Amino acid sequence: MTTVGIIQPNFIPWRGYFDFIRDVDVFVFLDDVQYTTRDWRNRNRIRTRDGASRWLTVPVRASRSDLIRDVEIDSSTSDWCATHARILKENYRASPFLDEALAMLEETYARHHRLADLDVDLCQRVMARLKISTPTVRSSELGASGTKDERLIDLTRRLGGTRYLSGPSAKAYIQPELWDAAGIDLAYKTYPDYPIYAQIAEPFDPHVSIIDLLIMVGDKAADLLGDQPGEGSRRPGTCRAGQPI
Repeated sequence: MTTVGIIQPNFIPWRGYFDFIRDVDVFVFLDDVQYTTRDWRNRNRIRTRDGASRWLTVPVRASRSDLIRDVEIDSSTSDWCATHARILKENYRASPFLDEALAMLEETYARHHRLADLDVDLCQRVMARLKISTPTVRSSELGASGTKDERLIDLTRRLGGTRYLSGPSAKAYIQPELWDAAGIDLAYKTYPDYPIYAQIAEPFDPHVSIIDLLIMVGDKAADLLGDQPGEGSRRPGTCRAGQPI
């Protein structure tokens, strides 16, 4: 059984995003659908020393008709790369792995002019740090047709998928009968209570960007994704609010 998972590319997403990728046999970055503003595509949250959270945002040029793959990063009005570095240094200056995380971000930022390229590259670099070897592909490379469920089914078929793992929020609109008719098993991801680690402030926030985890624990981050699922199994758990997929 080949399990396929499909999610829009997000900017340095939370821990659950990478746990999801680890749970599938092939992961698809859904980059040829409409871009949504004020969403996870170009921003994410970090901790601050006073216990609140703060956004790291990538400025973009985008309209409602743009596909995610076509959205360009807007560096014309601010040095957002330097702003991100300053915010991270201000809040994580005593954290042991800050320099490693900053080097990864700054190197990746410098390489890209389009948001999707940045998001995908960062995710793949984080996957390597987390020892996740799931193959990835961008939906725009597959030439799928249809909308909504039909498009996801087409993508899954093109990858030889016999099982589709969906995010839990999709239960509100997904049509199981279409998947049954396509002969593809439909499953929903559930998220466990991930291990707690020392953050720069309390209370603990499990839903911030993965960059928080990397800054705080470095290479030990791979050990804090929860138990590795066995062959053909998927962990039970409880869906959490915060960064739904």
